[in-house]
Amino acid sequence: MNMATGMLAAGGGRRVGSMSSRALGLSVLAALVAAPAIAAGQTAGDEVTFTRDVAPIFQRACQTCHRPGAIAPMSLITYEDSRPWARSIRDRVVTRKMPPWFIDKTVGVQEFKDDRSLTDAEIATIAAWVDGGARRGNPADMPPPLTLPATLSRWTMEDEMGREPDLVVPIPEPFFMPADSPNWWVEMVTDPGVDEDRWIKAYETKPSVEGYPVVHHAVTYLFHPGEVDESPELLSEYALGKTGDIHPDGTARLFEAGSQLRWSMHYSAHPNGEDAYDRTAIAFWFYPRGYEPEQQVTWTSVAGLHDLDFPPGENNIRHDGYYFLKSNIKLTVYQPHLHNLGKRQCLEAVYQDGRVQPLSCADWDFGWHIAYNYADHAAPLLPKGTMLHVTSWHDNSQANKWASDPRNWVGWGNRSTDDMALAHMNWYELTDEEYEAELEKRLAARITNDDN
Repeated sequence: MNMATGMLAAGGGRRVGSMSSRALGLSVLAALVAAPAIAAGQTAGDEVTFTRDVAPIFQRACQTCHRPGAIAPMSLITYEDSRPWARSIRDRVVTRKMPPWFIDKTVGVQEFKDDRSLTDAEIATIAAWVDGGARRGNPADMPPPLTLPATLSRWTMEDEMGREPDLVVPIPEPFFMPADSPNWWVEMVTDPGVDEDRWIKAYETKPSVEGYPVVHHAVTYLFHPGEVDESPELLSEYALGKTGDIHPDGTARLFEAGSQLRWSMHYSAHPNGEDAYDRTAIAFWFYPRGYEPEQQVTWTSVAGLHDLDFPPGENNIRHDGYYFLKSNIKLTVYQPHLHNLGKRQCLEAVYQDGRVQPLSCADWDFGWHIAYNYADHAAPLLPKGTMLHVTSWHDNSQANKWASDPRNWVGWGNRSTDDMALAHMNWYELTDEEYEAELEKRLAARITNDDN
């Protein structure tokens, strides 16, 4: 494979994988937001107002969480709600801490199915609104309010799928977590009652509203009880801030008839020192009965390291993990997994001829375990023999407010105060013929776009 083919297979991108690239990106962004924004419908002399310019951005990217009854600390529904937080809003969006989408926009693949980030123009508009005095504007310019669910009980994947789930499976019974309890790891089994094979298009795991603060993670497996080999098949992992996984059209995972669901739950004490009950559940969206997918998707964890070493007081601590591909694959999801000391993670492909191609880098926030679903036409195509290289950086210094005690050494472990360095991924395997056909299709699309 030559250099051009390697770039094509990996979805394109630029090689800017160092920690300094983030500072470079922020400096460019700072220059952008220092100038007055000109939103759609404005002229250079117009002032930026909440009703005309900012409210539509909040509706698109913020109000799902920033509303009464949801998880965000304040509402951004009205001008009165938003105005007291103007300076804080500016800081959070300019530094790309909000909305929660931490993909480095200078590295690797940049096209995703569920990209919730703000565009440069949207960030500039919000910054100009704040810098101009955070004016209300003409009430007649205010867009109609969104119709939003009253509580967190709605599944976020309903928007992507356009319908309610076909099956919802909760843990067997509510779990009580006392206020003064240490970390609990609990194994549970639920019989979903699925009596026919069904192909899974999408799924989402979510704690109950009351249990949300105490669920550290919820890992699910499918297995057949009573078989000689009851080794469970890893299905999914929920952690704080995770939404769901959706498979590309024509691909699926199989929910075999008679399968039972095994839960591996990790509960930690409520941050407010309160008792809590939880009834975590997983929702499934199936393909129609009789459907046969073209490809079966694999969900796996790669490049996980147990020999982690975080000396006290140190920052930018680097660990490298590797995973060898025995088959050609199309990578559909990249999800970093670190804990409280986590700072950043990068994924790159190392080809057999020695070339290195960056795929994705993401800054880390333990409150948001985001599955980054690549757009179908941009998802990395990787030949067998490729090495996946995962690089993770951690911060065990006073600069990290989430470090429990920077005077202490930290290693691998399941608690939030321990740490991890791995990546969760979805992909499906391709024969040599399928791989070459995908490359040809992508090359043809690239040539057409270049001609246009």
